[in-house]
Amino acid sequence: MKGCKEFCAYPPERGTLAKSPAAWTEEEIRSAWEWPLEKVVREARECTDRLWGRKVFLRGLIEVTNYCVQNCLYCGIRRDNRKVERYRLSEEQILEIVQEGFRKGFRTFVLQGGEDPEYSPLRLARLCEGIRRVVGEEPAITLSFGILPPKGYRDLASAGANRYLLRFETSDPTLHTYLRNGIPLSRRLKALEDIRNAGLEVGSGFMVGLPGETEETRIRNILLAQELQLDMGGIGPFIPHPDTPLSGSPQLPLELSVRSTALLRLALPGCNIPATTAAGSLHPEGRERMLSSGANVLMPNLTPPRYKRAYQLYPGKICVDEPGFACTSCLALRVAGIGLELSWERGDSLRVLRTGFVGGTPISRNSPGSGVTASGSTDRGNRT
Repeated sequence: MKGCKEFCAYPPERGTLAKSPAAWTEEEIRSAWEWPLEKVVREARECTDRLWGRKVFLRGLIEVTNYCVQNCLYCGIRRDNRKVERYRLSEEQILEIVQEGFRKGFRTFVLQGGEDPEYSPLRLARLCEGIRRVVGEEPAITLSFGILPPKGYRDLASAGANRYLLRFETSDPTLHTYLRNGIPLSRRLKALEDIRNAGLEVGSGFMVGLPGETEETRIRNILLAQELQLDMGGIGPFIPHPDTPLSGSPQLPLELSVRSTALLRLALPGCNIPATTAAGSLHPEGRERMLSSGANVLMPNLTPPRYKRAYQLYPGKICVDEPGFACTSCLALRVAGIGLELSWERGDSLRVLRTGFVGGTPISRNSPGSGVTASGSTDRGNRT
């Protein structure tokens, strides 16, 4: 099987970053889907260890707004859910959270929200500029606010953003159009192309276990993620929300998400993969299982509790009652329990580290926030 073994064949001192991953064929990915779960998990964790070491990058998540003009059938903050208590954080609140997070050691911040017209591309660009004024150039800024005009992504990059996350959710065009209330998959893919062209790291991904999904869909999810050459790939289990049209859908086991995570790691060795909160909400050790299967990112939620309780994309969301900054000690113990360690570095994708550019801005491969040295070896020095 080609892929991570070829990508990681050379020890770090011989220049891992200069080696491009071999693309798996569709037949090879289909074959790997049939492997016993233990085998694909073992291969994926070995791949992660060789390329990233045992570190798990932290991202500080801020849920900016739960207003959304979209009406996706699976989403708890969909437009027609009248039971949601809507909110918007102000720029002042966001900057205060970012400043505190930076003081505590966070070097990546993820700002996300529904498609809220009040948070226009211009307002988001001003927010990025404000973040740069208060914490400088060191931390990475990731945004996720749905589909924007192409110029919007370019303006965000110019304002200091580094990454943009827009999940395609499913590779099945018919299922996508149904679940997103008429929006075609092609529109989502065009937006991802616009994000790449703007010079931003591209994050996307999919849910596993959607009603109407087949094994063929799950395999093609991996193929599409590989075709897109994602810098970050997010995978989470579908959890039916009681206040959505899909409320009566069956809950499929976490093992499907674990298998998809492992295959995504093998298909995209240099991609950052979060162990999603949804996995931890579905299973008490869901995040640990994702980390053991190739994930290398955790995103503690820094949103104030009174707001994050209202950002319920799915029911049973964990860690909504405690301050997000208090979660890092718990996460450190959890990852240590499976032989991993938290890293406070910004953790850019290997594609970015090879080119030396993030959001159009050159970075130093030997900088303390890069996560990988110029030779390709992982920098294990953690921020204290």
